[in-house]
Amino acid sequence: MPDVAILGATGYTGAELLRILSQHRHVRVVYAGSRQYSGMRVEEVFPFLRGAYSGLVFGDDEPSDIDAELFFCALPHGVSMEVVSLLVKRGRRVIDLSADFRLKDPAVYEKWYREHTAPELLDSAVYGLPEFYREDIKDARLVANPGCYPTGALLPLLPLLKEGLLEPEGIIIDAKSGVSGAGRKATLETQFVELAEGFHPYRVLGHRHTPEIEQVLGELCGGKFRVAFVPHLLPVARGILTTIYAPLKEGVSPESFQRVYREYYQNEPFVRVLEGGRLPDIKHVRGSNFCDVGIRVDQDRGLAVIVSAIDNLVKGASGQAVQNMNIMYRLPETEALDSPPLGV
Repeated sequence: MPDVAILGATGYTGAELLRILSQHRHVRVVYAGSRQYSGMRVEEVFPFLRGAYSGLVFGDDEPSDIDAELFFCALPHGVSMEVVSLLVKRGRRVIDLSADFRLKDPAVYEKWYREHTAPELLDSAVYGLPEFYREDIKDARLVANPGCYPTGALLPLLPLLKEGLLEPEGIIIDAKSGVSGAGRKATLETQFVELAEGFHPYRVLGHRHTPEIEQVLGELCGGKFRVAFVPHLLPVARGILTTIYAPLKEGVSPESFQRVYREYYQNEPFVRVLEGGRLPDIKHVRGSNFCDVGIRVDQDRGLAVIVSAIDNLVKGASGQAVQNMNIMYRLPETEALDSPPLGV
């Protein structure tokens, strides 16, 4: 039973880790870090966890004296890399929820984020998308947990591109996220009055998850990919609905799509392929580690419209991180993640 620590435990992803791990039968949370709430009990800061972590007090996010085997780093982009570098040198296993180790090219990371201070770790970091990197994750020392938008785009796209059902050019990814994806820190843009009864795109064709999506598509499908990615902010707490518009390869039948999805996902515990023309709804995955996928194909127009739904805090972040941990320690992959969605 590995002892685990959570750094950045009072952000939305950190709190979600605490919630999920409170139901895990094979691990023990021995440390939860938070500079803002250091010295306070977990249940004081998060009353919904009352009784789940009796006596656990938030530390100050300094990892030097923490005796844990695995660290979840839920720290901000740019901050995490220095802490992770220290932990890896000390022989600890790390699942990093920031973007600091997702991009393999330090020049690309610098373009979209900032200068990278631990580029020597980029090649050894394993991208934590279990459905496609499971064998590499098993023995990884450092797992780069995927971004929420890339998870919602890659899971529906990868099987179809790998099997040659779609043209690699002209793919448009239109994604809508709940506000928790922006983090817990208060900003004017995420205040209730600014959000309520509104719906708007942001960072159009310039969102920093774009190179992450393109990198994984190129790595797993071969070649160089360029996608048009447009995110939107939904006035809801959680969930990502991703609608992908992709040109069909000539001669591909609609039946081919369901066949490919069945081949790739029939044994995957957290990808649910909808049939009969049904399409996903974020309400149907809320609070769960599921990714629901549905598709419509128009042969006359040569177009596939693919829709996925995930909970950005679970399959898009903390749930996927726990799924990766389960794989790393040869635990049941669904442990602490097999509850059904909330539904309402």
